Amino acid sequence: MLPFAIKKLFFYAYKRGMMKIFGCIFCQVAAHEKPATIVYEDEHCVVLRDIRPQAPVHLLVIPRKHVTSLNDDLEEDKLLLGHLLTVVARMAKEQGIDGTGFRTVINTNAEAGQTVFHLHIHLLGGRILGWPPG
Repeated sequence: MLPFAIKKLFFYAYKRGMMKIFGCIFCQVAAHEKPATIVYEDEHCVVLRDIRPQAPVHLLVIPRKHVTSLNDDLEEDKLLLGHLLTVVARMAKEQGIDGTGFRTVINTNAEAGQTVFHLHIHLLGGRILGWPPG
């Protein structure tokens, strides 16, 4: 886990446009420009294994279209968001965690734990997940 101060630094760097120098890592993964363990992809999204898994099953569902967070104006992306959730359910079934249970998480901004400012859905399962999270 990244310390909160680092997350906040990434957030403010992003807000000031400084992260554009490096490009969006998830856009690069979706374009196959950066390596990742991709388990599913279609014309709208890519699903990959998290590099720091927090559960036996920890996948990230990433839209190919760059959407920063749920704070964006998402009116035109309603169908895309619905598709992402459909893919989450499909992946849970394929990973064998649909019957036992799974958690979906969307972090929005640094204080919620977002470190990559490209909307993505975490799919977690394969163990008992405590509550409250965080």
